[in-house]
Amino acid sequence: MVGFKATDVPPTATVKFLGAGTAACIADLITFPLDTAKVRLQIQGESQGPVRATASAQYRGVMGTILTMVRTEGPRSLYNGLVAGLQRQMSFASVRIGLYDSVKQFYTKGSEHASIGSRLLAGSTTGALAVAVAQPTDVVKVRFQAQARAGGGRRYQSTVNAYRTIAREEGFRGLWKGTSPNVARNAIVNCAELVTYDLIKDALLKATLMTDDLPCHFTSAFGAGFCTTVIASPVDVVKTRYMNSALGQYSSAGHCALTMLQKEGPRAFYKGFMPSFLRLGSWNVVMFVTYEQLKRALMAACTSREAPF
Repeated sequence: MVGFKATDVPPTATVKFLGAGTAACIADLITFPLDTAKVRLQIQGESQGPVRATASAQYRGVMGTILTMVRTEGPRSLYNGLVAGLQRQMSFASVRIGLYDSVKQFYTKGSEHASIGSRLLAGSTTGALAVAVAQPTDVVKVRFQAQARAGGGRRYQSTVNAYRTIAREEGFRGLWKGTSPNVARNAIVNCAELVTYDLIKDALLKATLMTDDLPCHFTSAFGAGFCTTVIASPVDVVKTRYMNSALGQYSSAGHCALTMLQKEGPRAFYKGFMPSFLRLGSWNVVMFVTYEQLKRALMAACTSREAPF
């Protein structure tokens, strides 16, 4: 067995909630530059908007985007929006991942056997609920990642300034911009991510190909990351474009998608696919492996603390 051993006592809802948020923050710290590169590639090609890369910064590929950003804006630009990103993960992942098992048990009425339908329903529920909690942090994160530091045209000076500026200039609704595509995206992502991880892990364990340890968690997470990227990329690009758009640039998320299709063609919906996959694949691996180990470590700590001397 690799890593912490599973305890006889299953993890509580609180342990899952805290463990998911912490694991997601650790995964974000490691993979954030890939996420920033993905956002820059996704918004590249927009015909208007106050936030654009400098004229010379034409991004090509993952490494090309990262190197261009480092050269024109400095290494710190790769972590634009990190504070909002960590705020987002602590509130967002705690709900969508930490509550998944509890919601799944609710839909199956406590049955040990969970159908694919129950898993999909649980994933959709926690994914949509998480957006309701964390949407403002997502808007600020995307705005920060999209803004170029070169040329002195920065849109926001700090995370707090971003929240205040958006609320002042665009109203309270500005902080909830893109909620509809984000609900759609995260319901899809959560289903693809958690259900795929769940199914791959169950299949590996039932076929006795692996035991419930790090290699199994790694394989399941990598597979979940690839499936999620393929399914969720189109709605993710629309979400990013719409959140980052100027006031009045698009009348709705549907209008944003239609404009992309007309001006840039179907391939626009898969802009930034490689950084999306690299980011989601690596993010899933780090998050799920860390999450599984945190759950076991926390439960082991609780068990040892409660054990009689």
